[in-house]
Amino acid sequence: MKGQPKSGAVWFEIPCADLDRAARFYETILDRRMHREEFGEPRDLMRVFPAAPGGVTGALVKRPFRKPGGGGTMVYLNCDGELDAVIGRVRDAGGLILMPRTLIPGHGAFACLKDSEGNHIGLHTSI
Repeated sequence: MKGQPKSGAVWFEIPCADLDRAARFYETILDRRMHREEFGEPRDLMRVFPAAPGGVTGALVKRPFRKPGGGGTMVYLNCDGELDAVIGRVRDAGGLILMPRTLIPGHGAFACLKDSEGNHIGLHTSI
């Protein structure tokens, strides 16, 4: 029998209509720089979220078969200790808070937003 995996997720992608606009949005609200990468053939561009070695991360992507919107899978981004500051930057960055900071007893707190591309994204802090 196999043991439990270290994490339930290994990678995520957030679809974008405008990759540069989306990167500015997330860099602004998270106050972190994303790095640009190319992959595949033909070359697709992406902006990768920073993460510690071995941590789960993902990217903003622009692909013809992926469209941004609020009806798909929801990703929660780690904002440990910074949730209120991140929430405070969402509106000025072009987003909308869909659910304010909400306490999860014993697990921290979360909030939900609509990003610059129309995606619904969660924010989470364990603190």
